[in-house]
Amino acid sequence: MIQAVEGLRLAAIVQRSGEEAKQLYPDAQIVRSLEELLDIGTIQLVAIATPNQTHFPFAMRCLEAGRDVVVDKPFTNTVAEAVELVQTAKRLGRVLTVYHDRQFDADFQALRKLVAAGDLGRIIKFEAHYDRFRPKLKPGAWREVPGPGSGILADLGPHMVDYALTLLGVPERITASVRIERPGFVTDDAFDIWLHYPESQMAVLSASMMSAWPRSRFVVLGSKASYLKKRFDPLESELRIRVPAPGESWMLEKPENFGEVISEVDGKLDRRKVPSFGDWREFYANVRDCLLGKARLLVTPEQALDVMIALELARESSAAGRTLDWRNVEL
Repeated sequence: MIQAVEGLRLAAIVQRSGEEAKQLYPDAQIVRSLEELLDIGTIQLVAIATPNQTHFPFAMRCLEAGRDVVVDKPFTNTVAEAVELVQTAKRLGRVLTVYHDRQFDADFQALRKLVAAGDLGRIIKFEAHYDRFRPKLKPGAWREVPGPGSGILADLGPHMVDYALTLLGVPERITASVRIERPGFVTDDAFDIWLHYPESQMAVLSASMMSAWPRSRFVVLGSKASYLKKRFDPLESELRIRVPAPGESWMLEKPENFGEVISEVDGKLDRRKVPSFGDWREFYANVRDCLLGKARLLVTPEQALDVMIALELARESSAAGRTLDWRNVEL
């Protein structure tokens, strides 16, 4: 993603052992530790895409070394850690953001445009689903080993909570069920989160590893119309195979898979396709412009902190078996 954005150069990669990084990125310098990376004086921005338990200490070391930082999701493992990072970045005058790349999914961008234009009216209910079918343990999957940041809530939850907070803002209350559905597993592999807003407005976020028939990606009920998106934007699966060549479109979704707006016109249901637009490069293009003083961050540390608050409250709600009030945090 970094290489695909004009104006950014992938200068160095930390790989503790092995030569895979050098084979994939021959123009980048390969170093064996974070300390060695930070000794390279020309490095301005560090992207931390490491196991979740390392996000906080690595980000803190980079900020204190005078670097700007992109942290993969989840931002941290606790709200307290997130607050400390945000405060440190502010104190040191560094750029700090979180890689909420799913906010730039082409179909979600299309939905945001619909909402902003008022085409759906007042949002009554927003539903998002993230389903997979993997009944057996994935060999070598550190997310399925007990520890800080393991489990599906930490993996998929940030994306889905970010969707809801981007569309509707922070809720008044949260109810959640975070659980293990697969026999023999020891980390959470399913969740349902209900975000309660004023005047019966609601967001429902669900994920499961046992859904052989995935549910619709987005279902949005509005006072003027509804929106239905059945399938995921295919960009991620395609990027695992190949990166589009320079100048090639990153808009990979076929028109038959576009979302639909469904409304009533003259007493009859009217359905129209909504083209998807936008791609993940917009995240790093915005980071580049922010570093150059040309733009403000699209994913702010405060937004990432709100996601962490929601995830922490979801775990607490599930453990207590009750609805919890939203908890504001002062910076």
